[in-house]
Amino acid sequence: MERFLGIILFFSLFFWGCKTHKTTESKVAYDGKSGATKIVNTLHYPQEKNLKNIKQLTFGGDNAEAYWSFDNQSIVFQATNKAWNIKCDQIYTMPITQDLSKGAIPQLISNGLGRTTCSYFLPENKSIVYSSTHLADYQCPPVPNKEDYGGKYVWPVYDSFDIFTADLNGNQLKQLTNTPGYDAEPTVSPKGDKIVFTSMRSGDLELYTMNIDGTDVKQVTNELGYDGGAFFSPDGSKLVFRTSRPKTPEEIKEYKDLLAKGLVQPTNMELYVCNVDGTEMQKITNLGNANWAPFFHPAGKKLIFSSNHKTKRSFNLFMINLDGTGLEQITYDSVFDAFPMFSFDGKKLIFSSNRNNNGTSDTNLFIADWVD
Repeated sequence: MERFLGIILFFSLFFWGCKTHKTTESKVAYDGKSGATKIVNTLHYPQEKNLKNIKQLTFGGDNAEAYWSFDNQSIVFQATNKAWNIKCDQIYTMPITQDLSKGAIPQLISNGLGRTTCSYFLPENKSIVYSSTHLADYQCPPVPNKEDYGGKYVWPVYDSFDIFTADLNGNQLKQLTNTPGYDAEPTVSPKGDKIVFTSMRSGDLELYTMNIDGTDVKQVTNELGYDGGAFFSPDGSKLVFRTSRPKTPEEIKEYKDLLAKGLVQPTNMELYVCNVDGTEMQKITNLGNANWAPFFHPAGKKLIFSSNHKTKRSFNLFMINLDGTGLEQITYDSVFDAFPMFSFDGKKLIFSSNRNNNGTSDTNLFIADWVD
């Protein structure tokens, strides 16, 4: 899954100096006398017919990758928030009824050290699986400077990431991976028996599965390119994930050169679906630009995902059939909507967005009732 600070840097490539979003009415209104700018905020755009009763859960900072507990009562997510006294992403959990609007701080799950990402509830809703760099260094790892790579946007895939579990009080329980190189991006099967994750243990960024106790590791993908951000289908039989597939000699060289430095360039990614064992691999999208953060619709026959294929300047949520037909736009914020996940009962959708942030760069979490 995404190192969220990297996503914010990605936006800076396209939104330098841009602090406002398109809205159902004028997002930026000018006072003719003073020349002052008034920010008009929006929770819900009228085109968003699949969403009702949108509720904002966080208020400030960078909040992302929020995922439901199996009982649909709580969420776990990663956040960077100066008001919470953290310097880079850490993992938090909260009931969906908790009110953070007046400065409350949710329960810290990670240990506050290093950088974390990609958290998910384990069965019975009593523990969390997540990725962290803290064993290598208690400090936040350095973020690559795009100027060092010809101005191109790159993601770090820190070789210090390993996968851990913790209970709901933040007590660290177990280390699940312990191989050299990147191990991260774990998510859990709805059946409660398997974890899928991305690893560099083969020398390339491939998908693997393991039991929820870390045993019986099996490789799923084996084609050159970054395979990541995987999720199980509702019945646990399939995986959806994002991937880059360098084809030309130039693309392959660039991919390998960056990977040797612990970096990937995620600006051209498409979505694939396969069986849990890697068979019946199927390319779902062929849209160009970055298509990522996919999740299965509760019926298992469609995907919801984030994409900037219509314009590099904004990410929105889209839905598509598993045969690649029926592309439909779901959200309409003009900056950023991503990380969608349906509740296990299929009644609600949680996602991250730059909407309603008073013209700042804050990314917050939102829950909506889902309407098919």
